[in-house]
Amino acid sequence: MLSLKRSLFIMLLLLISVSGYAQQTPAPVTLKQLLNRVDQNAPTLITDSSAINIRQAQAVETRNNWLPNLKLNYQADIGTSNNVIGPYFGFGIIPSSSGGVHTTNVTTALSTNLGIAAFDWEIYNFGYYGAQNKVARSNINVEQSNYAQSKYQVEAYTINNYLRLLSLQDYLAIQYRNIERNQEILRSISSLTKSGVRPGVDTSVANAELSKARLNYIELNDQFKQVQLQLSAISGLPYQNIIADTTIEAQLIGLPVQQFVIDTAKHPLINYYQSIYQNSKQREELVKKQYNPKISLEAAAWARGSSVDANDNFNSLSTGFGFDRDNYLVGVGISYNLFDLRRRQLKLRTQKTETDYARNKLEEQKILLANSANQANAEMETAKQRLIEIPNQLKAANDGYRQQLSLYKNGLSNIIDLDAALNILYRAETDFAQAKYDYNNALFGQAVSQNQVNTVLNLLK
Repeated sequence: MLSLKRSLFIMLLLLISVSGYAQQTPAPVTLKQLLNRVDQNAPTLITDSSAINIRQAQAVETRNNWLPNLKLNYQADIGTSNNVIGPYFGFGIIPSSSGGVHTTNVTTALSTNLGIAAFDWEIYNFGYYGAQNKVARSNINVEQSNYAQSKYQVEAYTINNYLRLLSLQDYLAIQYRNIERNQEILRSISSLTKSGVRPGVDTSVANAELSKARLNYIELNDQFKQVQLQLSAISGLPYQNIIADTTIEAQLIGLPVQQFVIDTAKHPLINYYQSIYQNSKQREELVKKQYNPKISLEAAAWARGSSVDANDNFNSLSTGFGFDRDNYLVGVGISYNLFDLRRRQLKLRTQKTETDYARNKLEEQKILLANSANQANAEMETAKQRLIEIPNQLKAANDGYRQQLSLYKNGLSNIIDLDAALNILYRAETDFAQAKYDYNNALFGQAVSQNQVNTVLNLLK
């Protein structure tokens, strides 16, 4: 009776511990869920999104370049007006003193004041404003395309690490089974050694193999955590909660063979280099318009006052702080620098060289994507063939190990043959895990290179 109660108590503790472990184990994160988190939290995407805002603000600033200038100036001065006749070039600020020339050196102080409203508007520049606005909009398009290609690359990075995580989970499960098998062998050897059937050296060999299996498990677990940390950095999820959904393997392998076609009209990488190419062409137009003549509307109104009257009498300084004369001036002017012809030619040549470079980068990217897709297709075909053949290897290796273990327990085999059978089984299991990873990696490599990731994800449950 006491033994029964003790057994029931132990079973209850086991159930409680298993239940607690199940509650603590996080639910697997699907690839779709992880990609959604990355889209919202990846630091690179947040930074690139801010760059778009900068370009949009610059475009608003550029659209307002056409605004005229209206400057209001006022000054009140006290000094002398002692002029001589003669022209000069201005160096910096040379104070002006209007009025006639005196026959003697006059040092009597006078007061003046001056108010000016000056209007300046470049009303037409033969398309320069329009070219500036087109370049500004093109800059926005480049940043938006850069954001899209950054998102594309971050998603590819996420998928690659998710598949690595999935593969490492398979390797950890394989290594855990390998530890259990070595423990089973060690228990059998210990029992046989105590009965004198097997020598003690077999126990040492078994202990060494068990320790090696445990060390491999520790190493794999470290790699697993490193991948978790990498995914945590771009998704914002706690790394402990990032567990790959193992059901995706069977779904991906069961998918019909996909024949993807590169969507060049929507491919983020192609669009990015295409936007750079178009931006460079817009800058060519800007260079052409930049050196065109400029037609301006000028207008000014001003008023002046002075303590010196029309008869050249120096009155009280207080009389100089009122306006005595009013004037206005309106005109239309055109300006053009003939040497700008050479400047435009040189600058346009430089910009055309940049355009050629951008076009070559665009063509290069198209070739690289096509090669990447072809390589992924070849890898998929090889991985598919391996997946068909490996189950035969796995079954034979498992049967061989069970036979060797039975022979060893019955004293008909030695520890060397048993370890060899165990290693063959271990290699078959790891080959199967590698084949699954290679196939999934090739499938997504094909989808990523051809911008068809959503097509694959939509086929998954």
